[in-house]
Amino acid sequence: MSIFDKINEDIKKAMLAKEKEKLEALRAVKAAFLLAKTEGGVSTELTPEKEIQIIQKLIKQRRDAADIYKTQNRMDLYEPEVYQAEVMSEYLPKQLSEDELKSIIAEIIKEQNATGIKDMGKVMAAANAKLAGKADGKTISGVVKTLLGV
Repeated sequence: MSIFDKINEDIKKAMLAKEKEKLEALRAVKAAFLLAKTEGGVSTELTPEKEIQIIQKLIKQRRDAADIYKTQNRMDLYEPEVYQAEVMSEYLPKQLSEDELKSIIAEIIKEQNATGIKDMGKVMAAANAKLAGKADGKTISGVVKTLLGV
């Protein structure tokens, strides 16, 4: 079952259970999927990788908005954003721990023959490709910087 199909089922369940906040988050994901499917006027199927990318983008948007609301001391707006990000993250693959990330990124650094910060771009490109959906870019970047000695 694709993520899109699972979201549709969960929308129905949330409607029956009258879970307004969860329903709002799921509808946002469904809308983003439908928009991506019909980009360029041609209807296409989404790959699982594309679905994960869309969800990650939506989660990042929610977390960025939540950070802004928190700095402005708007907890009434902060909490729904955090909740929606949590609901959306349930549809991502299991996230890797920092130790797992370090070992995988150390392998990538070895494969790329990276020696310093000048090689960060190619390490990040390889890491993002290999770890898509399993860790967010900010975490990957932090581990890469640490391992490259920046």
